[in-house]
Amino acid sequence: MNKNYKTAIGMMSGTSMDGIDAAIVRIDDDFNFELVNTHTLQYPDDVRKKLLQLANNNANTSDICFMDFVVGKLFAKCANGLVEKSGLNKDDVDFIATHGQTVFHIPQVIEMGGIATGSTLQIGNISVIAQETGIKTIGDFRSRDIAAGGQGAPLVPFADELIFKRNIPRVIQNIGGIGNVTVLSPKCDTFAFDTGAGNMLIDSVVNRFFNLPYDKNGEIAKQGKVDEKWLTELLKEPYYSKLPPKSTGRELYNEEYVQNFLKTAPENKYDVVATITALTAKTIADAYKNFVLPKTDIKEIVIGGGGAYNPVLLNFLKEYTGGMEIKTHKDFGIDDKFKEAIAFAMLGYCTIKNIPNNLPNCTGAEKKVVMGVISMGNIG
Repeated sequence: MNKNYKTAIGMMSGTSMDGIDAAIVRIDDDFNFELVNTHTLQYPDDVRKKLLQLANNNANTSDICFMDFVVGKLFAKCANGLVEKSGLNKDDVDFIATHGQTVFHIPQVIEMGGIATGSTLQIGNISVIAQETGIKTIGDFRSRDIAAGGQGAPLVPFADELIFKRNIPRVIQNIGGIGNVTVLSPKCDTFAFDTGAGNMLIDSVVNRFFNLPYDKNGEIAKQGKVDEKWLTELLKEPYYSKLPPKSTGRELYNEEYVQNFLKTAPENKYDVVATITALTAKTIADAYKNFVLPKTDIKEIVIGGGGAYNPVLLNFLKEYTGGMEIKTHKDFGIDDKFKEAIAFAMLGYCTIKNIPNNLPNCTGAEKKVVMGVISMGNIG
């Protein structure tokens, strides 16, 4: 790169709570970027189990306090492992930008004591990360957007607009634990929202019935049939008809939610997985029909996240969207697994440069703000 650039580590752990993805990225003044190296650290089983308890509102304040530091140390371990893997020195890295691990997200405004506000909580203490790595660390991005009247999500669309541009009408559809879409088009301002559950419900029923963490390559769903009557019932969830901007997570799609919808599920466990997989695809397609197509046409769908590796899910999506062209991030030279880590590196770059890095059209914030809190690295 000819221009001045920053070398950053972007770090992400999503609602699937399976581990941490990290990417070393060089970013220049025009937001052109070069991916240097990547690394993944899986959460130990006992850590993931406790995090799921937190996310399912089944923990106490001492758990949250303790896990904030445990997760911080794991993020630091992942960052240190990436630096070592890349062959760089820590002095070569200008900053770490971390999403942290969301344990609860309350985007809707609640009132108490005359105070009305939404709220969100990501753990993975940035002071711990800065101390353990010696590198300046930026985190707590979502809080500032909520303070500005937004939902604190989705944040990745800021990077989507920089990476994929708005030259043709396309949607960038992430299918992680939650599904979220960014709409990029020359015909309208960029906007984004969470479409509903991505892999979260699929993973839950696969774990419950097959004792597996996820449906690899959609092999289980492939053996079942969609129960159309049950699918229609599942689609009555009020979130799907709610107008954007909107965001969701495990505060809705938790274990209690799964237990309730399984009361009316088909007896065949393969049909259950097939139908829940179809649900993810149908809610995405319906979101396009109801909220995207009234504003712009769609030339292509670009899929990222774990859902990009599930051909059954993608076939359902193609069917429900009437055969729209589906691509993955790899078609644009970006690893599906690390796009969000790259995005947080870009968000952190803006924090360092004091550049507003939220998109009010996506989050519902009253204005643009600079998100991110900084914990300094080693002195001297």
